[in-house]
Amino acid sequence: MFVDEARIHVKAGDGGHGCVSFRREKFVPKGGPDGGDGGDGGHVYFQAFADKDTLLDFAGKHHWHAENGKPGEGSGKSGASGEDLVIPVPAGTLVYDTDLDLLIKDLDQPGLKVLVCRAGKGGRGNKAFATPTHQTPREFENGKPGQERNLRLELKLIADVGLVGMPNAGKSTLLSRCSAARPKIAPYPFTTLEPVLGIVEIPGYRRFLMADIPGLIEGASEGAGLGHDFLKHIERTRILVHILDIMPLDGSDPVANYGAIRNELAQHSEVLAQKDEVVVANKIDLDPDGTQLKDLQDRLGREVVPISAATGQGIRELAETLWRKVRGQEHEDEF
Repeated sequence: MFVDEARIHVKAGDGGHGCVSFRREKFVPKGGPDGGDGGDGGHVYFQAFADKDTLLDFAGKHHWHAENGKPGEGSGKSGASGEDLVIPVPAGTLVYDTDLDLLIKDLDQPGLKVLVCRAGKGGRGNKAFATPTHQTPREFENGKPGQERNLRLELKLIADVGLVGMPNAGKSTLLSRCSAARPKIAPYPFTTLEPVLGIVEIPGYRRFLMADIPGLIEGASEGAGLGHDFLKHIERTRILVHILDIMPLDGSDPVANYGAIRNELAQHSEVLAQKDEVVVANKIDLDPDGTQLKDLQDRLGREVVPISAATGQGIRELAETLWRKVRGQEHEDEF
C-alpha cells in the first residue's frame, strides 16, 4: 500500500530526576550527600533510507516517543541516558511542523538525518548542591521534559524519469516493458491509482529509476481526477517522458492532449514546466504506414520518439535515449 502523507506526534525523552541520598556506611553514621544526577532523555531524529518508498509505517502509529532518562541513584550514581529514537523514512520525505507551519527538513538524499525533538536534561542530585556551608542538602532537580511536536510528513518520490500523459496513454505498459515493475494494466482510465517505481536496466550494467504517475486530465493542477495528489511526485524527476496515444480510443486529438498536459504542469509549478522532456508517440503498431506519426510530428514541430509499448517496438532505443539524458543531467549536477 502506498502512503505519501502522514500526521504524527513525536516526543523526545524526559530527563531523569536527581536523587536525594546520603552515605550510610559502617563507622560513618553521618556521611555526606551522594545523590546522583538523572540521565538525559533520548533525542528524536528522522533519517532517510533508499530502500523505503512509502509512509505506510505511520498509518497505524501516530505517536512516537524516545526513551526517558533514568533517575539518579545513591552512591553518586548517575541515571542512564535514554536511547535516541531514529525514525526511518523514504528518501524524498519533507518534515513539517504543523503548529508553526514550518518546513523543518527536506530529506531528499539517502542517509540524511535531522534532529526534530531535543531531549530533556537530567536533574541534579543533592550531591551537586553541597557546599562548605550547606553540607547536608536535600535539594534536587526534576528532569526537564523532552521537546514534543506535531508533524506532517510528505513524500515526494525521487526518480530519474517520470512518465506523464493522459489516462490510458500506455504509461503502465511502458513501465512493465522497461522494468520488472508490474503495475495494474487495463483498457480503462485511472487504472493506476498510485505511483509505481521501476528500475530500468540496459546492457552494460546501466540502470535508472522510472516512475509511473497516475494519468492526468485537464484541471489536474486544481485537483481534478487524481492529478493534484501526484503531480508533486514528478517534481524531483530529472526528465519527463510525455506519452501520447496517437490513436486515442475516445477519439481525442493527441496534439490537444499534449497541450492540456503541458498546461497542467505549468499551472502546478514552473519547475515542472521547465523540466527536460522527451515526447513519446505510443501505439505505432496501429499506424503501419506512419501517417499518424508524421502528422503528429509536423503539428508539434518537435522530435517525437516512436514506440509500441504493447509489442516492444522502439523500447530499447527509448531506454538508450533516456539513459544518455539522465547521465548528462547527473554530470551537470556535479558542476
